[in-house]
Amino acid sequence: MVEAPAGVEGQGFFATSLDSVIGLARANSIWPLPFATSCCGIEFMATMASNYDLARFGSERLSFSPRQADLLMVMGTIAKKMAPVLKHVYEQMAEPRWVISVGACASSGGIFDTYSVLQGIDRVIPVDVYVPGCPPRPEQIIDGIMKIQELVKNESLRRRNQPEYKALLASYGIE
Repeated sequence: MVEAPAGVEGQGFFATSLDSVIGLARANSIWPLPFATSCCGIEFMATMASNYDLARFGSERLSFSPRQADLLMVMGTIAKKMAPVLKHVYEQMAEPRWVISVGACASSGGIFDTYSVLQGIDRVIPVDVYVPGCPPRPEQIIDGIMKIQELVKNESLRRRNQPEYKALLASYGIE
């Protein structure tokens, strides 16, 4: 008979870290807040529909309240006048919070290199994942959600209290 490996606590149970358990729970229960302004929002609607069904990835419930959302999904063209509103929505979200920039317009201003269009939301708030495309296909949006899930799953519980993270927020003028 072979000895049980280290970490076995009874029949079929392995010990793990609290970070891993919480990361797994967070990754599979993300509540996104869609901030959609144009055609990327239409592609997101297709992503939520039955053909692609984002609910399979734990994002069943869309939250239209920033205080109940984990993930801010910015989709479409953001005018410079909307930048303070976007930042305010981000600040209202509770920690931990993540951001996906969906589409060329949200990521870099897209084809609109004009005085009125914000040339990337990363000038206002920190972004975790960029989804390219104009507009991106639903498969790309799902891939972005899966990348956020990996980031959430592997993130330390203490990361948000570290000086590097606080310095990042301070560089955006967020306390």
